[in-house]
Amino acid sequence: QVQLVESGGGLVQAGGSLRLSCAASGRTFSSYSMGWFRQAPGKEREFVAARSGGGGATYYVDSVKGRFTISRDNAKNTVYLQMNSLKPEDTAVYYCAARPTWGTPATMANRYEYNGWGQGTQVTVSS
Repeated sequence: QVQLVESGGGLVQAGGSLRLSCAASGRTFSSYSMGWFRQAPGKEREFVAARSGGGGATYYVDSVKGRFTISRDNAKNTVYLQMNSLKPEDTAVYYCAARPTWGTPATMANRYEYNGWGQGTQVTVSS
């Protein structure tokens, strides 16, 4: 099972940018599909974006399309979430997650389909 550690969160003003990183352990990282989720206080953990292991396929939740980009560097065992034009409603703890195969949008958006999670990194966007 892959181990995940997120970093890069912080406090930013609305309209600003942040790049989150998720470093993974293990020699099979490139075979894993990776997802980013977020959880705001009092809310359910929600899907943000996902990327396949090597094929470059991606999915995004509608609310971040055009603003967020998920990418990965398999040589560095790292997946990224570039977040631009941040809004106060993007404030949440952001988690990366891994699963061994790529799936449909519904599958990749389902947190219960992932079997590896990081500890999360806080992103706060001030208005």
